[in-house]
Amino acid sequence: MATKQINLKIPSNLYVTAESFAETYGYRNVQDLALESLREKLFEKNEYDESFSEKEIELIDELIEKSIKKKKFISEEEFLKATQ
Repeated sequence: MATKQINLKIPSNLYVTAESFAETYGYRNVQDLALESLREKLFEKNEYDESFSEKEIELIDELIEKSIKKKKFISEEEFLKATQ
């Protein structure tokens, strides 16, 4: 399979968070995390919900990034209890 090399610029805080995530979840590096994320987004879970506004998606992404950075995760069960 032919490959194509790209140069991806991302904010420093996003890189640090991605690096931490990659280390925590067993990726070799941020590049492997990015590659798997692209595959998942493009081929596996093509479930983009257009009912969210761009601003809502940005807020959700920010919450996820901060949760990963602070290692503050809760289970789905805890989340559902908190939101009811």
